[in-house]
Amino acid sequence: MSRTSSRAKLHLTEGERGQLEQISRARKAPLREIQRAQILLHYAQSRSIMEISSLLRVGRPAIYKCVDKALAAGVETALKDKYHRAKEPSITEEAKNWVIHLACTKPTEHGYAAEIWSLSSLARHAREYGVGAGHRCLEKAAKATIQRILKSQTLQPHKIRYYLERRDPQFEQKMQEVLMVYKEIALNRQGNNQVTVSVDEKPGIQALGNVAPDLPPQAGKHSQASRDYEYKRLGTLSLLAALDLQTGHVIGQVHPQHRSCEFISLLKELDAYYPPECTIRIILDNHSAHISRETMSFLATRPNRFTYVHTPKHGSWLNLVETLFSKMARTFLKHIRVQSIEELEARILKGIAEINAAPVVHRWKKFDLTQSNM
Repeated sequence: MSRTSSRAKLHLTEGERGQLEQISRARKAPLREIQRAQILLHYAQSRSIMEISSLLRVGRPAIYKCVDKALAAGVETALKDKYHRAKEPSITEEAKNWVIHLACTKPTEHGYAAEIWSLSSLARHAREYGVGAGHRCLEKAAKATIQRILKSQTLQPHKIRYYLERRDPQFEQKMQEVLMVYKEIALNRQGNNQVTVSVDEKPGIQALGNVAPDLPPQAGKHSQASRDYEYKRLGTLSLLAALDLQTGHVIGQVHPQHRSCEFISLLKELDAYYPPECTIRIILDNHSAHISRETMSFLATRPNRFTYVHTPKHGSWLNLVETLFSKMARTFLKHIRVQSIEELEARILKGIAEINAAPVVHRWKKFDLTQSNM
C-alpha cells in the first residue's frame, strides 16, 4: 500500500482546473508542460506520488518538484521552467575554427586509413590532439559537440560532391563547333548534299536471365508483377548506334566488343544507306577506334565521304545520341531479362526497328540556339 504524502493538498479553482485539462490534452504543447499539467490534476484528486508515477511513468523527483512549486507559487509557476542564466560556452571560437580546419583535411593526411572523417573519428582526434594544439576545452569533446560545431557554419567537409574536370584545353572551341552543327540543323541551313549523324557506343548491356519465372499480377494475391531476386549473368553486349539528326532514323549494330573493325562495320552500313553523292558528317567522341590506323585506312578509300566533328574530352553529354540511349534505357531495355545473349541482341535490334517505325527527331534543348549569332 502506498504511503500517504505529508505535503499539503492542492486546491484548484475552476479556471485553473480548466487550464490544466486543456494543456493535458494539447497536441502542440511541449511534452514537459503536458506532463506537469497531468501531475497537478492527479495530485489535486488526492492520488499518491507512487500512483502518479506509475500512471504517467514519470520519476518521483520530477513529481515532487512540480507539486512543491505549485504549492509554493501557484499553478502557472509549476508549469514553466525556472529561469536560469545561460551557461557560458565552454568551446572557444579558436577551438571551433581548429575543428573546422581539421574537418577540411583528409584523415589520410593524419595517418588514418579512412578517406573522409566520421563524427566519431573527428571527435576522437580532437580529444587526442586538441590539447596539444592549445585547445584544452576539446579534452572531452564528444561526437555531438563536433556535430554542433560543423552544423554552425556552411562548410560540409563530411560530404562529397562529384564534379568532372575539363581536361581538354580546347573544350570551349569544340563545344561551339558541335553546337553550331545543331544550330544549322535547327535552322535548316546545312547543304542539300550533307547529312549529319550522331554516333556513339552504349557498352556493357547485360544479358541477365531469370532463375525462376516471373509472376504476373493476380487479383487477391499481388497487385504487381513479381520477380525472383536471383538472376544469372549471360554476358554483355555493346550497341553502336548512329542517329540521323534530320529524320530520327537509327542505324544500330550489336557486337560483343567495340574495336576498330566494329566501328568500320558501322561506317560501311552508313555508306551503303545514304546516297553516294552525300557527305556524311559524324558527331562522335574521342574513342581510339574512331581514329585508329585501320579506321583511317578505310576512310582513305572513301575520300570526301565522311567528315568528323569531335566532342571535347569529358563532353559526351554534348552528343545527341546520348538522348537516344536514355530513351532505350527507359523503354525496351528497362528490367529486360533474356534466356541467352543471342536473345538480347535480337531484342535490341527489334527495339531499334520499333523506333524507326515511328522516328522522333532529337533536338538540342540545353541552350537556345536560335538566339546566338551564326
